[in-house]
Formats: sequence, C-alpha cells, structure tokens
Amino acid sequence: MADKKPVRSVTDASPLPGAGAVRPGVLSLNIRERAALYAAYMPFLNGGGIFIPTPRQYQLGEEVFMLLSLMDDPNRIAVQGRIVWITPEGVQGNRTQGIGVQFTQDETGAAAKATIEKILGQTMASSRPTHTM
Repeated sequence: MADKKPVRSVTDASPLPGAGAVRPGVLSLNIRERAALYAAYMPFLNGGGIFIPTPRQYQLGEEVFMLLSLMDDPNRIAVQGRIVWITPEGVQGNRTQGIGVQFTQDETGAAAKATIEKILGQTMASSRPTHTM
C-alpha cells in the first residue's frame, strides 16, 4: 500500500458555547492543493458542497458550520451546510471516511461555491475520481 501524504486537515471542534442540539457543529478544513480541492468538491449538489474527512459520526440532515481555508488564501470561508453524504469507515474501495456537506442556499453558500469553482477552473471538467463519485 502506498504511503498517503496528508494534503489537508480537518478539525472537529466542539459545539459553540451555550449551543443546544439545534446549533450546528463546527468543522475546520484546510486544503492546500488544487488536487485535494478537486477530490473534495461536490459540484453535483444543488448549490455545491464539500467532502470533509473525519472519523466522527454524523447523521444525514445534520447541520454543521465550516471554516474553510483554501490554497494560500489567508481568509477563511465561513459557511453553513447540511450533511448529505456519509462514507463510513472500512467502505469498499478504500475510500476516505468522512461526510459530504451541501452548502446552504444563501450568500455564504454561493460565495463558497464561486470561490471553489474559480480556484478549480478547467479542472472541474476532469474525469478523475473524487472522494465521493
């Protein structure tokens, strides 16, 4: 088995202080390479979305809040989303365990989608495999 070089990191943070069950969890994702962004981006979702590798258990429909750091941009993108994809541990084909999060249908979701698609540019037309499809 080839060594896999980590190209991104994710941090599961505890819920916001004082947050009840209705407040989303907070995830921080750092993607440093265009290939990693391509593998994580989910353009087939209405409004776009992103795959986040994590061993933490989530439920479909659960809301999360994400802080995305993309490439060399010092600004983080803050966006809320809903879990629409789960890749469990030990899935066939050695796929990465994690969740797919659909961006919300608001300005922040649209801005996250636009930023990611601008970075990916023509790479979006590639047929290389991703973490989801």
